[in-house]
Amino acid sequence: MRVFKFGGASVKNSEAVRNVAKVLKRHNGEPTLVVISAMGKTTNMLESLVHAYYNKTEELKSIFHKIKDFHQEIIKELIEEDHEFYEVDNLFIELECIIEKKPESNISYDKLYDRIVPFGELISTKIVNIYLSRTEYPCRWIDARNFVITTNQHRAAKVKWNVSTPLINGTLKPLLAKQSIITQGFIGRNEQHETTTLGREGSDYSASIFAYALDAESVTIWKDVDGVMNADPKRFESTELLKQLSYNEAIELAYYGASVIHPKTIQPLKSKGIPLYVKSFVNEAAVGTLIMENANRTLSNTQCFIVKDDQCLIKISTQDYSFIVEDNLEHIFSVFSQAGLQMNLMQNTAISFMACVNMDDLKVAEACRMLGDNYSLDLEEGLSLFTVFNYQEGYDLSPHTHNKEVILEQRSNFALQWVLRS
Repeated sequence: MRVFKFGGASVKNSEAVRNVAKVLKRHNGEPTLVVISAMGKTTNMLESLVHAYYNKTEELKSIFHKIKDFHQEIIKELIEEDHEFYEVDNLFIELECIIEKKPESNISYDKLYDRIVPFGELISTKIVNIYLSRTEYPCRWIDARNFVITTNQHRAAKVKWNVSTPLINGTLKPLLAKQSIITQGFIGRNEQHETTTLGREGSDYSASIFAYALDAESVTIWKDVDGVMNADPKRFESTELLKQLSYNEAIELAYYGASVIHPKTIQPLKSKGIPLYVKSFVNEAAVGTLIMENANRTLSNTQCFIVKDDQCLIKISTQDYSFIVEDNLEHIFSVFSQAGLQMNLMQNTAISFMACVNMDDLKVAEACRMLGDNYSLDLEEGLSLFTVFNYQEGYDLSPHTHNKEVILEQRSNFALQWVLRS
């Protein structure tokens, strides 16, 4: 029993959807759980829709029609009898009904986000499932929200494993024994039956959730690259395929921001020894990357370069120049957790604490509001975080930091990190 995961790039247009069908048919030896993301840049468009709805801007309708037209064009190119996609039409009707109503006065942005953005995954999987059924690939669509049960925290919900695992194993596994299943990544529901999301790029994590509960033999993540590279080929001229990684190395790379794997994906697989393959849907003959248990550091001397853009550096200082001590740190970490901000780098001195975070206007503003009465705050936006994993002393990094200023540096046993200002 296997789990396959296809990201947004793999279903970005009608040609890509046809290619997914070809890949699945070539691997049709046994029933497979197939996790599929929203199509192309749909999540970005839906996030714009949330912003427009929440702030009552004039672009609301035009954004909605742009999303709808994008999907209808894919449907039209896939199947002439587009009336078969009435279930997709129903989802768009449901979405339009949401944005036509005035939002509740007390609804949070994050809750509204989880009400709207998951339509990307629901619509995408409906389209793919209908197309696969028409091309003689027997499969069944299921709603992931019936199986992935989470906490109430919107946009960053945590899985309730004690509830989700028996549901998946007891109800979904018998269905999967009969046919392949098409389902969504990224989404779940809380015990009040409200839709929740697992964090941006959470579809990889969804695949590992299902694999863990199903005791799957493997997970394969299908990408538009040959596997896990030591750097982003779009940013760096010379890159190297990492043919094998240990679970721990993959977790570390994901923590530092390697975009090929979601940070939470590895741990459920590691706990059951389920191997993870990262393969190319463009070039299936490529060897790809295998991630599995290995006590040794398989990367040895291979340096990995990771860049995270759109970063914000928050400097927190005591107002009376007293030391930053345990009580202060407890309060600061609690605020960051409540605001939903992930610290990508942190550093403290005697009287200050600095954190580099992904820039999110609402979350950063909320954290600053909660900290402002007790601390002096200094924010700098428009930064990037540059990490070299397995850094080798003496290596010339100047080509990677051209015309940029290092404003904060941090070193550990295996990594060098710089916060850069352009």
